Amino acid sequence: MSQAPGAQPSPPTVYHERQRLELCAVHALNNVLQQQLFSQEAADEICKRPLSQLALPQVLGLILNLPSPVSLGLLSLPLRRRHWVALRQVDGIYYNLDSKLRAPEALGDEDGVRAFLAAALAQGLCQVLLVVTKEVEEKGCWLRTD
Repeated sequence: MSQAPGAQPSPPTVYHERQRLELCAVHALNNVLQQQLFSQEAADEICKRPLSQLALPQVLGLILNLPSPVSLGLLSLPLRRRHWVALRQVDGIYYNLDSKLRAPEALGDEDGVRAFLAAALAQGLCQVLLVVTKEVEEKGCWLRTD
């Protein structure tokens, strides 16, 4: 079917979710995939499942974005800000290298860092970034296959 001379073609239908609560990761996934495939519950489940499948020896470090309370001296305010925290293994021990700590906090072995990550994820609104070498990223070997 042809259009009338001078008529503009109709714009493509573009799927777009608007921001709701703090679900921007879910909205970003759905917007890229151009349909509503992910819910908050599905995204949370995906985040929890790779935790047990992480091949931690292949991971150089982890960076977490966590809710952080706001306080004025001893007075806690009912506000939440975000704070970035680094986790890294040094000589077989994982450490919490949070810049707000006076010194690095030893988390222990892989079980210790997994427990720390599980607790952080259980708080909700936690994001985890993996720091890996280019080789590990290209091979995708940061996840266990067993």
